[in-house]
Amino acid sequence: MELYFAVVVFATSTTVTPGPNNIMIMVSGLHYGIHKSLPHLFGICFGFPAMVVLVGLGFSIVFEQWPFLHQVINLVGITYLLYLAWLMANATSASLEPKASKPLGFLQAVLFQWVNPKAWVMATGAISTFTSPTTSLPPQVVLISLTFFIVAFPCVGLWLLFGASLQQWLTSVNHQKFFNLCMALLLVASMTPVIINCYTAFIG
Repeated sequence: MELYFAVVVFATSTTVTPGPNNIMIMVSGLHYGIHKSLPHLFGICFGFPAMVVLVGLGFSIVFEQWPFLHQVINLVGITYLLYLAWLMANATSASLEPKASKPLGFLQAVLFQWVNPKAWVMATGAISTFTSPTTSLPPQVVLISLTFFIVAFPCVGLWLLFGASLQQWLTSVNHQKFFNLCMALLLVASMTPVIINCYTAFIG
């Protein structure tokens, strides 16, 4: 019971804190509203627990044999997130209109987890910390994944609600552009530890 409580605390604290998923769902809530952003929300809530299962039951072994693959994925993820931050920061007034672009879909959000550096840190950290080699691995991995699934909806949903609530405050294009710039900077800042780790690994 104590171990499961620790898993709940870990899953909640890592899921509710700022990161690429939460920043992007908040921006989606602002520009598209709650209803149109639901596929994005569901993609996160289903996609990350599925990632935890796959990492726990096989991908960790692959990375132990070929550690460079993890660095490659980190680099791809960092590059993609920097590109998203650039798009966010340079959004024009036209691109802020709901008809000019579309929110992230369910499958896109699911696949995004695999290039999200924070998701990799959370998944590998949970598996390595809360599983025991003396107990059957699959039930432990499923329990951890189920915990993330349960806490994801309220934790990520809060960011979506917050973004949607900003619609009544950020009524002008200039205000929305300033908000986008701030979110782009926050997105880059959330990747700083991963960027440092990748740089240290390559020069080491």
